[in-house]
Amino acid sequence: MNPRKHIALFLQASAVWLVFWIAGLPDYFQQYSTLIMGVVCTFLSVAFSLYAVLVLVRCREEIRFSRAFWLSVYYTVPFAIYDALYCGWYLGLGAGFLKSHWYLTVFYFSIWLTFIPVAWLLKHANAVGQARPS
Repeated sequence: MNPRKHIALFLQASAVWLVFWIAGLPDYFQQYSTLIMGVVCTFLSVAFSLYAVLVLVRCREEIRFSRAFWLSVYYTVPFAIYDALYCGWYLGLGAGFLKSHWYLTVFYFSIWLTFIPVAWLLKHANAVGQARPS
């Protein structure tokens, strides 16, 4: 990816984090029950999975893994940094926010467990499709 695409992805991820932060006010989603947050996380996971398929299926096969990697980086690392600054430093929770705000922590891992496997599955789906006799 060229520098312009890296900057665009970083800005996009930062904007998405800001939207989530605003949506979580006044207590960054702590005002909701565990059940509600579990349901929301499930729906968000499905949405991210569909987004991964939509984005990665449109990539050329030779850049699909690279794109999956960079999407995973930009949709986890800035989020983790922003959350650490807000929850860990500003709210004074330290590393404890990883437990109290478990619904954030889940996505630091699940994004990696979504984009990379989707890229792999698309590669193998293409290989199977190409190997099938006409």
